[in-house]
Amino acid sequence: MNILSKTALATVLATLGAGAASAGCGIDAGSVRILGNDFGAIHSVADRAADCAGDGVTVEANLSAEHRDIQVAALTADPAQYTVAMVANSSIVPLLNTDLVRPLDDLVAEYGQSLNPRQLIKVGGKTVAVAFMANAQHLFYRKDLLDQAGIAVPTTYEDVIAAGKALQDAGIMAHPYAANTQVGWNLGEEFVNMYLGYGGQFFEPGSAAPAINNDKGVAALETLKSLTDLSNPDFLTFDSNATQALWDSGNLALATLWGSRGAGILDAEGAAPDVVENTVLSGAPTVGGGDIAATTLWWDGFVIAKNVSDEDARASFIAMVHAIDPDLLKDHNDEAVWLIDGYQPTPAAAGTAESAQSGAKPYPMVPYMGLLHSALGNEIADYLQGKETAEQALADAEASYITAAKEQGFLN
Repeated sequence: MNILSKTALATVLATLGAGAASAGCGIDAGSVRILGNDFGAIHSVADRAADCAGDGVTVEANLSAEHRDIQVAALTADPAQYTVAMVANSSIVPLLNTDLVRPLDDLVAEYGQSLNPRQLIKVGGKTVAVAFMANAQHLFYRKDLLDQAGIAVPTTYEDVIAAGKALQDAGIMAHPYAANTQVGWNLGEEFVNMYLGYGGQFFEPGSAAPAINNDKGVAALETLKSLTDLSNPDFLTFDSNATQALWDSGNLALATLWGSRGAGILDAEGAAPDVVENTVLSGAPTVGGGDIAATTLWWDGFVIAKNVSDEDARASFIAMVHAIDPDLLKDHNDEAVWLIDGYQPTPAAAGTAESAQSGAKPYPMVPYMGLLHSALGNEIADYLQGKETAEQALADAEASYITAAKEQGFLN
């Protein structure tokens, strides 16, 4: 499988080029139906795809934070409810497992001249997705508040915890830290990041058997508990939108957020006084004496549904290639870390770039990782609320995963 490695991502971030812009959509018929996540850069891509509507071509989009929960059922229908799914490292896996993705090599050859090879995601030698942006969760901090308390910029999660306690002790902020700790996928991702930072391996070598209930797993949970103790008591409801809103309102001094949120946070729209000018994005901290950033590297891109007509597949591919051609950068360069020729890195890209340079690992793309991720996201909340031990929470997560993995044939 061709995934975006830390080296490749660092190269993308450091290499600037120029590409020929699309001369136009050139579609004469077809229906383009897009499913994707709900944040600024994705909206910009969908809006440019909508340029192709007219003259017998329709373009519509459903951009929702619930897109992962929708995609498999929606693309299983025949014809599929959506012709395009905007996906990332993890969300593509269930679609591949259920054979819902159309190979794209013929469309790339005929209509993909503006794409560059690093954008083509391949499985078994076939192009299954086109990547258009990179992402990672990393540290956001308020320079003014750290200076007020005499705190150095944190570079480890131990530093983050100490900084949060110092801000509390100084009476500057009662709940200085937040992350995307909503029960479910978001909370599972926080464990994934921290466990990798501790050098953990998710599965037994060469097996789908889980391997998280160990000293590194316990340490990862204990660190997450120390961080959530610095958060508002309703931290188990925080998704990306909620955490960004807290930041914009001036109610946080430290946060772990997606790099793709950086542009929206730095644009001053809806922000409280002093927030934007004092917000700094830095790489993900290390943890436990490790030397790699405790986060995962991601790509975002698109797939074409298998259960659609050739006409709709063609129209959808052309519309999406138009949406992510270099002309996108004229008005939206600052919204993401784009994997598009001509992208100019900005302050909003700094945290993702630093995380890549600090050795962050790509999110695991083994077919059963999503099952473990889901189990973690649903089972570790009781520990964070003080209802059970870390060992019991990890045992519960492993048991839940094993049941799901047996049902899907990954374990006997």
